[in-house]
Amino acid sequence: MAYELPFDPYPFLDDPHKQTIISSMVNFLFEPPSDEKRVKLPDGDVISLQVTTPRGWEPKKGTVVMVHGLCGSHQSPYMVRITKHLAQMGIRSVRYNMRGCGTGFGLAKNIYHSGRSDDLFECLKVLKIEHPDSPTVLIGFSLGGNIVLKLAGELGTLAPYFLDRVFAVSPPVELYSSVLLLGAKENAVYEKYFYKLLRANVHWRHKAFPDLPRVHLPRNLKMYEFDQMYTAPVCGFSSAIDYYNKCSSAHVVGDIAIPCRILLSEDDPIVSHRSLDNYAISSHVEVYKTKKGGHMGYLGRYKNKKGFYWLDHLILDWITES
Repeated sequence: MAYELPFDPYPFLDDPHKQTIISSMVNFLFEPPSDEKRVKLPDGDVISLQVTTPRGWEPKKGTVVMVHGLCGSHQSPYMVRITKHLAQMGIRSVRYNMRGCGTGFGLAKNIYHSGRSDDLFECLKVLKIEHPDSPTVLIGFSLGGNIVLKLAGELGTLAPYFLDRVFAVSPPVELYSSVLLLGAKENAVYEKYFYKLLRANVHWRHKAFPDLPRVHLPRNLKMYEFDQMYTAPVCGFSSAIDYYNKCSSAHVVGDIAIPCRILLSEDDPIVSHRSLDNYAISSHVEVYKTKKGGHMGYLGRYKNKKGFYWLDHLILDWITES
């Protein structure tokens, strides 16, 4: 069952592409003060976390762990904005960088991908050891949303030991359907943008680690072609389809055993709001849908709150609900 959430975009931003593009590019905030924490993974790679701890913070005030989307980092606008709000509220935030992203640039020989929930789990275990009594909320944005849902489902009844709640915003829970949407003509701007960044990252990584084989990727590939040619074989999958099937969180949302909320927009250009319709969903999971909002856009007024970002206020309300 899905619940409908009222969202009214600003009149000049009622187009899903405007919502998607402007929200991802506009950021008037300086990055909040943070301390880097490095977590070594079993294969020797290192994950970089940016931890913002408010003055006077106590573990009982809670911790929010945030996971960015494709080609993002701890500096992604939505991560920065929400961290600033949380700091004012006295809540500690941990901005998770996937392998090689943000301050993790150069620390990982292997690449991140849509299904690396085990990397995130290694970090959660470290955070749990340090502050076992701090209630923890896990939030994933876009690709990060798929990863947090996958982890919550994989943990099953073990999840409450590490997490109190999990939220996912615009998650591509069915990866193949999202890749098909990205490949549509009307979404070419997104596909080209993501591929350009991914290609540059691949070439840099192979130069930084001389023992990696030389690689040549054409300038113009579809995302499916990139995953078939590079992601799947490098990460041990037999094909792109095998990769999508094994890493899509839709297969495990039925096993989630902690309170979970998923936010989807019906006009999202790259994630179908019907992507969970044919899957079993746990009774712990609530799916919320808006008529508009684009992909992680949600530029509009939230109730009586000031500000441009409806999404930020919604998430903060979800975090602080008792």
